[in-house]
Amino acid sequence: MATRVINIGNVKIGGDNPLVFIAGPCVIESEESTLRAAQMLKKYSEASNIPLIFKSSYDKGNRTSVNSFRGPGIEKGLAILAKVKEQTGLPVLSDIHSIEEIAPAAQVLDVIQIPAFLSRQTDLIVAAAKTGKPVNIKKGQFLAAWDIKNIIDKAVSTGNENITITERGASFGYNNLVVDMRSFPIMNGYGYPVIYDATHSVQLPGGQGTCSGGQREFIAPLARAAVAAGCDAVFMEMHEDPDRALCDGPNMLSLEAFPVLAKQLMELHSLVRGWEK
Repeated sequence: MATRVINIGNVKIGGDNPLVFIAGPCVIESEESTLRAAQMLKKYSEASNIPLIFKSSYDKGNRTSVNSFRGPGIEKGLAILAKVKEQTGLPVLSDIHSIEEIAPAAQVLDVIQIPAFLSRQTDLIVAAAKTGKPVNIKKGQFLAAWDIKNIIDKAVSTGNENITITERGASFGYNNLVVDMRSFPIMNGYGYPVIYDATHSVQLPGGQGTCSGGQREFIAPLARAAVAAGCDAVFMEMHEDPDRALCDGPNMLSLEAFPVLAKQLMELHSLVRGWEK
């Protein structure tokens, strides 16, 4: 079924619109590297007509180890994301972790993201939705697809219907995730756009003891499967040199690999939507 359309800057997610991409480094490592990544993604977007929202986290609050790199923090991080908007014109998305972060984040972000581990926090979801900004809620690894209906209800109780839902895999034993492709038609049935997180879905949480591992070789095949199953957008974290990334490198895509895979997925999305009609 066609979902409602969510407008984010000049990007439209859902309905009969083209496949959208949410892309960028997992975490802001520096102003320079973040702007380089954003400018490269902007170039790819313009060259291939790829609808794109830039994503990077100013703080990663759920790291495996207390010594893990978390980012520059909210003040510096939001300033960098504001520069991304100014220099590239791309809409920006980042995740918030507390009610106190919402007001300053809403001044900069085009999309407020609720992290998967916080997806059942009622007060946080309601406060984010009350800003009127689009809110992307990542489905927790511990939730079934149908559990998302209650979370959607929390957000729309505020009158804000600019809601998207992200599938990022479900816990499968220890240090592993699996994506149930049935989740896409189930969640599409609630009427809001569904996003597939292609990089966190191949994460091996805590798989390296003091940090998470990942299997980036499965990003492309699982993304193709999710698009075939009916997602409206694909979330991909990427880095100029994933093996040297300060966070989530094993499950990030190379920036250079993005345009080829994005074009393949857009063609597949168009084909699938043609079948549905």
